[in-house]
Amino acid sequence: MSLDEHRYALTVRWTGNLGEGTAGYRAYSRDHDVEIPGLPVLKGSSDPTFRGDPARYNPEQLLLAALSQCHMLSFLHVAVMNGVVVTGYVDNAEGLMRSNRDGSGQFETVTLKPQVTVASEDHLPLMAELHHKANQLCFIARSVNFPVLHEPVTRAEG
Repeated sequence: MSLDEHRYALTVRWTGNLGEGTAGYRAYSRDHDVEIPGLPVLKGSSDPTFRGDPARYNPEQLLLAALSQCHMLSFLHVAVMNGVVVTGYVDNAEGLMRSNRDGSGQFETVTLKPQVTVASEDHLPLMAELHHKANQLCFIARSVNFPVLHEPVTRAEG
């Protein structure tokens, strides 16, 4: 049951018309801007495999980033709710996407690899449970139709 609705809005503006529009597959750029009021413009493109600009963010990277960010924020929340002091968090996330012959594709898995530092080694036994709770709370992980796996490593300071 949903208690509140949260609505999000942004504008995606194609900036890749090189003069001929989409007259041919190589006639246009995949460049675009993601515009969110009050924030810097996010420069996007497609993956370089699909003729995109490697100097710009692609949607696949941003999906992976959203899953990683969401898990981190959910984890920090459950940590504080359980009296765990987290002093460091780095995630080296990876995603596996497969392309199909018809030009479609889909993510098959994402693996989050958070490296968490806690203030006290007394909290190390709680980590698996907290990551599990964080995954259950993460809005983005709950919204995708592929597994979001976790390979956390936790250490205590000192």
